[in-house]
Amino acid sequence: MIFNSVTFLLFLLVVVSLSWLLPRKPRLYLLFASSIIFYGFWRFEFVLLMLASVVIDYYLAIGIYKAKTKKIKKQLLISSLFINLGLLVLFKYSSFIAFNLVDLFGIFGVIVLVDPFFLDIVLPLGISFYTFQTISYVVDVYRGFIKPEREFVLFATYVTFFPQLVAGPILRAKEVIPQLNIKPIFNIEDFQVGFRRVVVGLFIKVVLADNIAPLVDAGFSSEISTLSAFDVWTLAFLFGFQIYFDFSAYSHIAIGCARMMGIRFPENFYFPYMSFSPKQFWNRWHISLSSWIRDYLYLPLTRQKVHDRSTGGLDEAVIIKPSQNKITYALFVTWAVMGLWHGANWTFVLWGLYHALVIYIYRVILPWVDNIPSRVKRILGAGITLPVMMLGWIPFRADSVDISVEMFLKVFNPSMYSWLGLRENTYIVAAVLVVGSIVVYNLHGYFKRLELKKPSYAVVFETVLLSILLPMVYIFLRPISQFIYFQF
Repeated sequence: MIFNSVTFLLFLLVVVSLSWLLPRKPRLYLLFASSIIFYGFWRFEFVLLMLASVVIDYYLAIGIYKAKTKKIKKQLLISSLFINLGLLVLFKYSSFIAFNLVDLFGIFGVIVLVDPFFLDIVLPLGISFYTFQTISYVVDVYRGFIKPEREFVLFATYVTFFPQLVAGPILRAKEVIPQLNIKPIFNIEDFQVGFRRVVVGLFIKVVLADNIAPLVDAGFSSEISTLSAFDVWTLAFLFGFQIYFDFSAYSHIAIGCARMMGIRFPENFYFPYMSFSPKQFWNRWHISLSSWIRDYLYLPLTRQKVHDRSTGGLDEAVIIKPSQNKITYALFVTWAVMGLWHGANWTFVLWGLYHALVIYIYRVILPWVDNIPSRVKRILGAGITLPVMMLGWIPFRADSVDISVEMFLKVFNPSMYSWLGLRENTYIVAAVLVVGSIVVYNLHGYFKRLELKKPSYAVVFETVLLSILLPMVYIFLRPISQFIYFQF
């Protein structure tokens, strides 16, 4: 079951209605059962795999809390990491590892055939997300940030809660379990805000992301020799907007669905393309993942204090002097892992290393630009950050590292700027998206100020907006297409 379908909207209507009518305990069972049904619409047999992770981490966390010695606690933690990461590697990376081993042996003249077993492995939907969520729970119990949850259905609902199950946000137990643990008092504002987020998310997905996709697919399927440097830039921008619209739409709907039931998720995106530095970009893009990477990989590698919140992004990861070799090493390792988390392909590793290099360069030049007036620094930063971040999407979308490198080389070759190889409307769409994003960002700021100063005007503005978006969602909802992040 996917968000942009009539089936899900009917399902959501039933679950939301019942969730407000039922007492706490039956409500918990409703949310848990609904999440199982939601996931089972894809392939029900994989529900057992997800529940296995839930059961294992439920008992291991309790064992860690009860353990008398640090050695036993660490052994139980390692067991959890081994099982969770082992399942993730088996289902997501085993074929990638197998094919790379075949290539490695081939270098030495040894011919090895890939076992058909690795060709038939199905990637379970959302495994990267719920695995990271259960790992964070066990690690937080080990660190003493939280106590283990003894009520199984409450813990199971936290892990499997359907709004965020397939593609996040990646939630911390401390943020969500206390909310699930109570029956909230019905608040019409929660329902209205949640409904608005769902509508906005559906609009962004079915009207914007899905209509940019054909242009992106056509461009990246073209022969590389026919593309100019202008074309590469255009495709980078188009895919950058497509993946942003696609993923932020999912986050909007997830946050909206939960809010309609009185549960508040942290924001996962906040106009990242309006950032004026790489630091700010990764404080605004996929915030829950970058915060997870910060607290469970980057900061432990650098032996710094970790946090227990899924906000802030990688903000802390870009303020340390690059002269420290350990910090630089941790930076590149973290981003390589972050890239590989997105997919079992070297293109994603290249994407991660690209951003590691960008952040490293940002650290190096930061002391040199501190004396520039803040207004000038913001304008220059925004003008540089946007194209740099967009260019980074090339390896994320390209089919191979070779194609990615070839496209990068075109950008830095002046002779490649002498022609245009795409259809004219492709460039127009890219330009409209850039201008439109700036306009929407400023309108969003205006609306927030309006809510504070003149709430009645804000209600009128919201009503007009919804009256425009709803018919467009109805028109474009028919052709169902999956979200990009389902493949991760």
